[in-house]
Amino acid sequence: MSSVAPSSPTSLQVAAPVAEHHREPLGIGEPRPRLSWTVRAARPGWRQAAYAVELRDPAGAAWRSGRLPGPDSVLVPWPAGAPALASRERREVRVRVWGEDGSASDWSPALTVEAGLLTPGDVTAAMVAPAVPAAAREPDRPVLLRGEFTLPAAPVTARLYATAHGVHELELNGVRVGDQALAPGWTSYHHRLRYATFDVTGLLRPGPNALGAWLADGWYRGRVGFQGGVRAFYGDELALLAQLEADCADGTEVRFGTGERDWVCRYGPLLAASLYDGERHDARLMPEGFSRPGFDAAAWHPVRAVARDRATLVAPTGPPVRRTEERPPARVLTSPSGRTILDFGQNLVGRLRIRPEGPAGATVTLRHAEVLQDGELCTRPLRDAEATDHYTLRGGGPEEWEPRFTFHGFRYAEVTGWPGALGPGDVTARVLHTDLRRTGWFDCSEPLLNRLHENVVWSMRGNFLDVPTDCPQRDERLGWTGDLQVFAPTACFLYDCAGMLTSWLADLAAEQYEDGTVPFFVPTLDAEAWRPDWSPSWPAAVWGDAAVLTPWTLYERYGDAGVLRAQYASARAWVELVASRLDGDGLWRHDRQLGDWLDPAAPPDDPGRALTDPDLVASAYAAASAGRLADIARVLGEEEDARRYAAMAAALRAAFTAAYLTPAGRLASDTQTAYALALRFGLLPASSRRAAAARLARLVAGADHRIGTGFAGTPVVCDALADGGEVATAYRLLLQRACPSWLYPVTRGATTIWERWDSLLPDGTVNPGEMTSFNHYALGAVADWLHRTVAGLAPAAPGYRRLRVAPRPGGGLTHARARHLTPYGPAEAGWRVEAGRLEVEAVVPPGATAVIDLPGSTPVEVAAGTHRVGTPWPLG
Repeated sequence: MSSVAPSSPTSLQVAAPVAEHHREPLGIGEPRPRLSWTVRAARPGWRQAAYAVELRDPAGAAWRSGRLPGPDSVLVPWPAGAPALASRERREVRVRVWGEDGSASDWSPALTVEAGLLTPGDVTAAMVAPAVPAAAREPDRPVLLRGEFTLPAAPVTARLYATAHGVHELELNGVRVGDQALAPGWTSYHHRLRYATFDVTGLLRPGPNALGAWLADGWYRGRVGFQGGVRAFYGDELALLAQLEADCADGTEVRFGTGERDWVCRYGPLLAASLYDGERHDARLMPEGFSRPGFDAAAWHPVRAVARDRATLVAPTGPPVRRTEERPPARVLTSPSGRTILDFGQNLVGRLRIRPEGPAGATVTLRHAEVLQDGELCTRPLRDAEATDHYTLRGGGPEEWEPRFTFHGFRYAEVTGWPGALGPGDVTARVLHTDLRRTGWFDCSEPLLNRLHENVVWSMRGNFLDVPTDCPQRDERLGWTGDLQVFAPTACFLYDCAGMLTSWLADLAAEQYEDGTVPFFVPTLDAEAWRPDWSPSWPAAVWGDAAVLTPWTLYERYGDAGVLRAQYASARAWVELVASRLDGDGLWRHDRQLGDWLDPAAPPDDPGRALTDPDLVASAYAAASAGRLADIARVLGEEEDARRYAAMAAALRAAFTAAYLTPAGRLASDTQTAYALALRFGLLPASSRRAAAARLARLVAGADHRIGTGFAGTPVVCDALADGGEVATAYRLLLQRACPSWLYPVTRGATTIWERWDSLLPDGTVNPGEMTSFNHYALGAVADWLHRTVAGLAPAAPGYRRLRVAPRPGGGLTHARARHLTPYGPAEAGWRVEAGRLEVEAVVPPGATAVIDLPGSTPVEVAAGTHRVGTPWPLG
């Protein structure tokens, strides 16, 4: 093995620190945020011995910690003795480090961190709702609001804090505020309503100023859910809360907020805005200049204050939804019926920006769908979502429009009513999702696997839209807990989603039933007015286990023990509920289970009718969650709980073996999923594991190496095979192209992960099941195996403080590589087979270590740096 020194000598450097999981630490909710930093240009093997923190206020006064011994650099507590942030306070934070080798860095670049409104008393503005007279009221129509105020002098600093019942966009003096979409997003509004903080210093001016707002239903008042859904689940009134605070050059402080005295409202050009159905916009009705000072609003209507518990207002912990990419049409098609259809070449989530020019009153209609059938737009999979936008031109010249308060899942768009001929740049797809930082990449020698991985990325992008949803296109788009639970390891590799998922888990805990039941989807929609097949929720394995397994995934990938503490009561409540449901044999067999959902053997109209006994799945997950909760308790120092849940897990494993392992060494459910769960969750005695892995391999081979698992088995089947010595079978399963398989959709032109293994049937028709999405990330959980086992990059300690570099080449691949931005810095693992040797390269970031474990070789421990090692290949 060789270690590679830096190409040229450089001084030790520290990147600007990060506060909590914030990419933009403006208006944060933590008065003492934890700090993280990464080290650059360190010598191979460098390890931190000490650090120091400097805090500097806007006046230039500095507080310094002095040298603090310790190796920690991830989520390090705010220094003891340092003043906490008060509401609105801003600090510049710098860090310097010392190495065990005697090296020392200069101070890092500064991070500017600013607190938001930390106490309910900081919020002085009122939440205001439109007070349109009854004779003029259109109950479901979006509305405009405006207010004017005066600054006595130029602003030095100005902040705008805003949230809404509904979704909103703000304009200040005719200019849009920020670039967020669908703000404030979707949380459990009864418990937590996020507000945003904007720096609006550059948008204000001395003298008159005006603040305007667009306000629409969104998740708060709009239709949400399937089987008809529910409307106005959170309330039937839209409302806005905005609080602007400006410090002026003459020393005055101006505070202007929403209230009954200074604000008015009226309907605008938006006739309707629905997340599912789309938007109707009549540009002839636009009150031009409504957000500029001096606008004549004499005919506008008043507003009235509505109640809102200010203690429920919370600052974001992750980034907002934004437009992140633009894509022109790849092809312009004419359907057999003569309709114009745009193919964007990628199934995506977002909306269209159009630039028409035509007579006043002409209406352009945009219909969206993921697939074509018989050359026409196929909208059946959308169920009751119209996914249609209408724009009526104002006339008089070129126009530009994009919907504000809807989103669609689509690859194809049908355009009707276009004035004249479509030209280049007339229609552009704009991609929407939570603006997460990309942190993980994978590449190998098999193009189809690369496309599969890219499909996983696109499905995550489309479905991580403020909450982690199941699908982005039909009348659903809900934060299903089971989907996220199985996909979380993949998600945490591909993107930094710690802040977003921390928020979602807080809602999970807030909405958990008193008996510990975890809702099937979060935010939940349990309402007397809406009782679909899934509401109210009931205790169900895989889905409910998100309360335990997802916080652990965040800890494992980000090193954040804080999320374990925050979710501990929720996790305990779930496991205690499961304990109360066990029967006399110590197994979970009393409740209706979803089991191995979407097993490929299940009929199209009954996706829960899997081959694997659902009670086996439930009991396996019960053991896994009890064992993981014991691990969580140990991390948190809850030793009594740790012993209790470890004993519960051991008892469940023994009961599982007694009930499901036959004297012949097979499982009572002789299926791929049953063996995969039993092996991966460690439920079988050591003496039975090799035979179980061999039986799993025979089942896979007997199915012609086609997948036989659903939601429960898919994330673990390749691990179960590889860990059991059946690597070759795992690769044959992975690389199978016939249906059902991971690569079958790729061979059919898929650009995202499908909900069903056969969402598109081999004959080219859409699966007849009413639940058929072409953008559903759950079955893409195999990407975690691509990262950890094909490329060989995995965490061996929380936050990747220790890496495991353990590639297991196979399947005829000649190279593979994974790269991940860990909390300690970039890490890589890659290999190549050439000239009868397996050559492996590992990059370990400063402050971390790694174990390199190659087939047929003794594992070796390495320190930070770049390491290369080779071994004869193939073995034997």
